[in-house]
Amino acid sequence: NKDIARIAGVGASLIVLLTAILVVIDCTCSRRSREHQPASSLSALSLQPFTYNELKEASDGFREELGRGGSSVVYKGFLQTEARTCVAIKKLDKIFPETHKEFMNEVETIAKTYHKNLVRLLGFCYEGAERLLVYEYMSKGSLMGFLFANERPEWNQRIPIVLGIARGLQYLHEECFSQVIHCDIKPQNILLDDNFTARISDFGLAKLLRIDQTRTKTNIRGTKGYVAPEWFRNTGITTKVDVYSFGVVLLEIICFRRNVRPEAQNDEESILAYWVNDCFRDGRLDLVVEGDDQAIYDMKRVERFVKVALWCIQEDPSLRPTMQKVTQMLDGSTAVPGPPDPSSYISSIQ
Repeated sequence: NKDIARIAGVGASLIVLLTAILVVIDCTCSRRSREHQPASSLSALSLQPFTYNELKEASDGFREELGRGGSSVVYKGFLQTEARTCVAIKKLDKIFPETHKEFMNEVETIAKTYHKNLVRLLGFCYEGAERLLVYEYMSKGSLMGFLFANERPEWNQRIPIVLGIARGLQYLHEECFSQVIHCDIKPQNILLDDNFTARISDFGLAKLLRIDQTRTKTNIRGTKGYVAPEWFRNTGITTKVDVYSFGVVLLEIICFRRNVRPEAQNDEESILAYWVNDCFRDGRLDLVVEGDDQAIYDMKRVERFVKVALWCIQEDPSLRPTMQKVTQMLDGSTAVPGPPDPSSYISSIQ
């Protein structure tokens, strides 16, 4: 009996030892496996990974193009689900600079951002040289098409769009887990959903900042006519570059005019900001919304929006308000003081 007990004890000890060894091996293998995974796969587990062939099939061979930028093309697609979910598939160019790093940063960042005024990322593909992002589809297209189509949208439709863009930027700048500078705010990058809610899109040009960081140096990004003057100087940039771009877009929304009109005879007429500023100084803001009956009967709000826009496009970044302040001024919860004249830099953007 003693021998049997001794044997049983040794056997139990061996079982415990073997179990411990297996646990250590399993933990080591799991750790090594995690270390070899792309960083974004650890922080974007809620996103659906796709193979390249799945997205090629979903887009019918990348047949219907929705739009294109300097480093990507966006296609319409349908996911193979019961509801056949319509999506926008953003296909990055193979020659995209620092493709691996920038793609992984973008996926990680977008996966952690969620706001009703941002376009939501649904999934991604990381396969060989292919880099693709899958976004929810915005049925009403871009703000560019909305503003400059044949039929002008009413003033009461444009007001919530302005507030939506401002709140989306406020989230990116001040409420997001990690501060995001979009760097390319323009009408083409503002999309509209079924309810004409404004959604900020295209974080491919976004520059991320850690919370304790306020300035960063980078190559010039953005689109001609919307970029702030500090892009062209040997200084760092801040979230105020987005504030500047928002001011330009706000003027376009108010006036139904593009920011530059090349056919005009002089700067005061060709550059939207100069013309609006002249109308404001002369007490003739009715001219900027001429023919827009709803806006004519809401001139206090028109004046408030114009003053906010003129503050946003100040040449000195320190004079521009934060997006939180912009939102408060736009919704009327904070008074808007009279702005200085806009930047003389604007005349160089044509």
